[in-house]
Amino acid sequence: MPSPLTENFRSPVALARFFLTTLVGFSLDLWTKALAFQVLATYPDGRLASKVYQLIPGYLHFTVTTNTGAVFGLGQGQRALFLLVSLAAIAFLTYLFATSDNQRFYQFILGMLLAGVLGNMYDRFVFGHVRDMIHALPRYPKLFPWIFNVADVLLCTGVGLLLIYSLLHPRHAPPPRNPSCPPSSN
Repeated sequence: MPSPLTENFRSPVALARFFLTTLVGFSLDLWTKALAFQVLATYPDGRLASKVYQLIPGYLHFTVTTNTGAVFGLGQGQRALFLLVSLAAIAFLTYLFATSDNQRFYQFILGMLLAGVLGNMYDRFVFGHVRDMIHALPRYPKLFPWIFNVADVLLCTGVGLLLIYSLLHPRHAPPPRNPSCPPSSN
């Protein structure tokens, strides 16, 4: 009998759900970052500046910037720490996948989270910063001043879905055993 920790790694369907979601999300993130920087980035005086593309004027613009911090710009300049946290997150997400039994939607969510972690980790490793380009609600800079990327969308959406999924599908602990009764031998 295979170990519960290796069962999902033996299931082509579970692997496809987890790793294809990761691959598609990671590829989409890298492609959109490369495209945005190719089309919008300018370097007057050798420093990054950006053209702005207004997809929905006042509500959704594309403009490039870099971020040496984490989500919402927290922890600026902590590249080594974020790389270590990313490696820990990859290990933890892989463990969660391994122990996810046959929870299809949960495996999809884990794939989204892994794609987001890998997308931003790639940028930190290769460029020393994360490339951002999606500016939502630029008309309301005090309400939402952040510029983000597809990896950030995958991470925030994945965390939100994970919370909802956890509320709707709580894992129940096995009932406590009565010490006065021996375990059943069924």
